[in-house]
Amino acid sequence: MRRRRSRALAEEESGIDLTPMLDVVFILLIFFLVTSTFVKETGIDVRRASAATAQPKERASILIAISAEGEVWIDRRRVDLRAVQGNVERLLAENPQSSVVIQADERSENGILVQVLDQARLAGALDVAIAATLRR
Repeated sequence: MRRRRSRALAEEESGIDLTPMLDVVFILLIFFLVTSTFVKETGIDVRRASAATAQPKERASILIAISAEGEVWIDRRRVDLRAVQGNVERLLAENPQSSVVIQADERSENGILVQVLDQARLAGALDVAIAATLRR
């Protein structure tokens, strides 16, 4: 009788407990999800002007696009020019270290670009840039 019981206990104890390994895997998954950055898009394709002095920007959290027809886009939705300041304020409240990049189509009007730039600065954005492609 004793031998049978001890064999049954030995068989139960010989299995490998995977719980700590699964805990580590889930913690790593949560870590990578929290620290990852996602690619943000403006919602439209913009043909940017080229510049010989263009420099790549490391992080741009708030992207604003201006189409050739003068439409303003933020986060894949069309925004009225008067609502740019409110949208940028909201996005800056979510991430205060954000920088704003304006992607203006080369055929868009300069006046709209200046108004969007002004609205972004009035919203409190300290780092505002205009996107351009590097001319080689």
